[in-house]
Amino acid sequence: MLLLRLIAVLLAIGIGGSLAAFVFTGDRRYLALGWRMFRYAVIAALVFFALLILERVFVPFV
Repeated sequence: MLLLRLIAVLLAIGIGGSLAAFVFTGDRRYLALGWRMFRYAVIAALVFFALLILERVFVPFV
């Protein structure tokens, strides 16, 4: 779980940095990079929430 949180924070920093780079330079390459990182962030969030749900389901059986 800690690893997924670390990945989420790093993705958020990366997305913000790439959007800031796009605003300052106007290079659309940074915008594409930010969009790609946003998609990875959505996947990481879905994995995180799936693990939370699985934890809620399987902990009562232990």
